[in-house]
Amino acid sequence: MTAALFIDVEVGPSVAGDRELAVKLAEVCPVDIFRAGEHGIEIVEENLDECVLCELCLNASPPGSIRVVRLYGGGRALGG
Repeated sequence: MTAALFIDVEVGPSVAGDRELAVKLAEVCPVDIFRAGEHGIEIVEENLDECVLCELCLNASPPGSIRVVRLYGGGRALGG
């Protein structure tokens, strides 16, 4: 369970182990939500609520593989 109050990030199983994508996400995220771990994409949970909803992670990943969910206002996901 995440400690985030406002934002959650979901990583699809098809890309979770993709270390190359993990490096790319870590580079594009301005608030360091993503980290390239030994086994692929890791979420830095203590940074989730720092998300500025910029959609850079969505643009850097295959369509539908990353979801940024607002945990407020009905829980809408970005980009759809």
